Amino acid sequence: MPKQERFKTDYPGVTFIMGTAVTNGKPERIYFIRYRRDGKLIEEKAGRQFQDAMTPARAARIRAERIEGKALSNQGRRDAIQAAKDAEANRWTLTRIWGEYKSHRQEGKGLRTDDGRFHLHLAPAFGDKTPDEIITLDVTRLRSKLAKTKAPQTVKSVLALLKRIIAYGVKQGLCSNPDPGRLSIDLPKVDNEKMESLTPDELSRLLAALDEETNIDVANMMRLALFTGMRRGELFKLQWEDVDFLQGFITLRDPKGGRDQKIPMSDPARQVLESHPRTESPYVFPGRGGGQRTDVRRMVDRVKQRAGLPEDFRPLHGLRHTYASLLASSGKVDLYTLQKLMTHKSPKMTQRYAHLADEALKRAADVAGDIMNGIQSEPKKLLGVK
Repeated sequence: MPKQERFKTDYPGVTFIMGTAVTNGKPERIYFIRYRRDGKLIEEKAGRQFQDAMTPARAARIRAERIEGKALSNQGRRDAIQAAKDAEANRWTLTRIWGEYKSHRQEGKGLRTDDGRFHLHLAPAFGDKTPDEIITLDVTRLRSKLAKTKAPQTVKSVLALLKRIIAYGVKQGLCSNPDPGRLSIDLPKVDNEKMESLTPDELSRLLAALDEETNIDVANMMRLALFTGMRRGELFKLQWEDVDFLQGFITLRDPKGGRDQKIPMSDPARQVLESHPRTESPYVFPGRGGGQRTDVRRMVDRVKQRAGLPEDFRPLHGLRHTYASLLASSGKVDLYTLQKLMTHKSPKMTQRYAHLADEALKRAADVAGDIMNGIQSEPKKLLGVK
C-alpha cells in the first residue's frame, strides 16, 4: 500500500495526512509527530482532527512532552500497559490464593463454611492484597470489628483461615513468607469447655414440661436430642429413610464431623420415633411446606421457660451435653466409645467429659475400698465364715 502524502504544518515536527472521519465519512486530518528520543527517530500518531479534537498546536505540545520525557511514547504506553498486565498476572492476591487453595480441597460442609467465612470477612478486608501487603494492624482492625458482633470462636475461625491461606500460598511458591515483623496473626483464646448439663431436678422438670408441650415435633425433637445426643442441624436434616428400626441405627447425613455416620438407637429413642406421627414430608421434623426445618428457637425456649431452666441454657445444644454427661458419669462408657457416640471428629472434644469419667472411676474405687474395709473389720461375716 503506497504511503500517503504528509502535509506540513506551521509547527516543526507536526504533519498530517488526509483521512476519512469514522462517524460521517467526511474528510478528516490525522496528525503525526516526529521527534528523537535517545538518538532514535520516532514518528507516531498524535490524533484525529474531529474524533480526538486534535489541532497542530495540541500535537506540538504532545511532541514537546515526548521530547522532555514528561510523557511516554505510544509504544512506551503500550509497553507500560503490558508490563502492568504481566505484573498483575504474577500478583497472587489473597483472593487468587484462596481460589487455588479451594480447588484442591474436597467438597463438603467444611469447605462451604470456609468459603462463606472468606467471602464475608476476609475478601472485603484483604481480597485484593497480597500477603506481603497485609500488616498486623490490618488484622487487629479486622479482629476488633468481628468481635463486636461475632462469637469468639467465629473470630478465631476466620483468623485461622487467614493463616491457612497464607501458609498454602507460601508452600506452593505463590507468595513469599510475610515478614513476622510486619505481619503477626494471633488467634484469640476460646473457652470451649462450657457444658450446659442439667441437674437431676432440672431434667425432671424438663421431661414434665415436654409431656405438657402441645407441639409434638418440638417435644420429640428435644427428647431425641436428650436420648441420642444429636446436634440441632442433624435433627433438622433427619429423614425417615435415615431411621433403621430393623438394625436399630440412625444415619446422620453430612454431620459436623464430615462424612455420614451411624449412631445406635436406644430404646427411649426408638419409642420416640415409633410413636412420632408421619406426614407426607420425607423429614421426621419438617419445616414449612414439608421442607427442611431451619429454626426452632422460639418454641424450644418456651419449653425451657416452662421447665424453669437456667437463662443461659441452650436447649438442643444443652441436651446434647446432658446426654454425654450422663454417659460419662455413669462409669459404664469409656471416652473412646463416647467419642463415637457423639460423632466427635477429634478426641479433644470428648476430653471435656473426662473429669466426669474420672469421678465415676473414683466412685468405683470407693466401693472397692468400702468392701476392703469391711473385710478387715468383719472378715468372717463378709466371707460367710461362721
